[in-house]
Amino acid sequence: MTAGGLAPAKAGAVEFEAKITPIVILSCIMAATGGLMFGYDVGVSGGVTAMPDFLEKFFPDVYGKTKDPNLNSNYCKYDNQSLQMFTSSLYLAGLVATFFASWTTRNLGRKPTMLIAGVFFLVGVVINAAAQDLAMLIVGRVLLGCGVGFANQAVPLFLSEIAPTRIRGGLNILFQLNVTIGILFANLVNYGTAKIKGGWGWRLSLGLAGFPAILLTAGALLVLETPNSLIERDRLDEGKAVLRKIRGTDNIEPEFLEIVEASRMSKEVKHPFRNLLKRRNWPQLAITVAMQIFQQFTGINAIMFYAPVLFDTVGFGSDASLYSAVIIGAVNVLSTGVSIYSVDKVGRRMLLLEAGVQMFFAQVVIAIILGIKVKDNSNDLHSGFGILVVLMVCTFVSAFAWSWGPLGWLIPSETFPLETRSAGQSVTVCVNLIFTFVMAQAFLSMLCTLKYGIFLFFSAWVLIMSIFVVFLLPETKNIPIEEMTERVWKKHWFWKRFMDDNQDVAAPGTRADHSLKNGHSNGLDPASQL
Repeated sequence: MTAGGLAPAKAGAVEFEAKITPIVILSCIMAATGGLMFGYDVGVSGGVTAMPDFLEKFFPDVYGKTKDPNLNSNYCKYDNQSLQMFTSSLYLAGLVATFFASWTTRNLGRKPTMLIAGVFFLVGVVINAAAQDLAMLIVGRVLLGCGVGFANQAVPLFLSEIAPTRIRGGLNILFQLNVTIGILFANLVNYGTAKIKGGWGWRLSLGLAGFPAILLTAGALLVLETPNSLIERDRLDEGKAVLRKIRGTDNIEPEFLEIVEASRMSKEVKHPFRNLLKRRNWPQLAITVAMQIFQQFTGINAIMFYAPVLFDTVGFGSDASLYSAVIIGAVNVLSTGVSIYSVDKVGRRMLLLEAGVQMFFAQVVIAIILGIKVKDNSNDLHSGFGILVVLMVCTFVSAFAWSWGPLGWLIPSETFPLETRSAGQSVTVCVNLIFTFVMAQAFLSMLCTLKYGIFLFFSAWVLIMSIFVVFLLPETKNIPIEEMTERVWKKHWFWKRFMDDNQDVAAPGTRADHSLKNGHSNGLDPASQL
């Protein structure tokens, strides 16, 4: 079997022989459990913040507002900065941890970085489940956030590097699939624990996060390190042996030589973060930053964080709101499966554009229904309209789950060259967590201020990001990672102006500059010419 899926006659098309081996599939499944932990953390916070016992213990002011019959506002009863900090502190900690994770990913490897993430998760879970006051609760969330920072740094890189080119998209999306499964698992757990009498249901919800944490830790101990990481750290023989093992063939010399050459060039770059700012890296950097901002401004995390609170706000009641959140979680999982099947067939751009239309429509319909039927001081949402709101939210979530959800991680992980890949992934995670934090911290206040207009706010952003995809996002389907410069960026109508061959292509004054110019003179990587 050959990777790439493009005609051999095309300039620059290098087909590396690779079988889809069981060890690759198993390694990717185990590594992707980092997404399971992340998803559980996202899903569980919205559920426990809708539980009266949890609110009464840690957020008595909010609990009082939910029980106050004289409070004349549906949209503002959960507006509390401390409550929002409980959710958002995880992402702020993840942001700080990302800077350390970049160093460990590059110098220790992808596998040890995933193991560190697992340890942070385990300790954070224990502290959260045993929390006696708000400070202890926040400390637990901060440790979970550190785990998120390390896992989100290492796992997408691991998946992109270990997967054969032709199924790289599908295997990489396993991370996002596990995020959605984690959210669904959390919603199901919350639905069950909310019915527990005695005031300890929330502890069980937070404590069951230990299950995905154990899976990630065990997976990090058992998976193979990627050949790219081993070669990058001068362990060439080990890297070659691993490459032979995961590709299921002895004919791995062309791919091995290409990774070695990319690694040699990357070592010439002494300051990868500074190198990211060089003109030739602007396209990858711009797209990475834009995709992370856009991913958050679809409004998805606002909905997934606070789905039970949101539905309770518009009059569903506590049980019904948790039940609706479970339905949304199930739709999220199934729709991510659509992306795994289609991303390497129809391409990245098509999924993003179709989803843009679907998300825009759903959010406008939700805004109209809530604007007409749910006033600030009434719960006049007829059951038929309630079902329609859930249906439209499911329509929105399904579109996100096969587009901006997985592709927001996939596209940045496959566009950066090896010399800036670890730094580029740090920027990806960093920007994502900054805007996730902003959205988590601001959403309930925005809901209070904008009311139903919050969905119009997000729909406007969906329109903007769809225009961005049409004009500025190139297709990366079935293109080997190390050939992106020649076959994607140098051929794009706008980004090609940043790819002038007369510029440095490695650090200024390095030998890699001369090597790259010669090696790519015919649109081929140096290894492909051997």
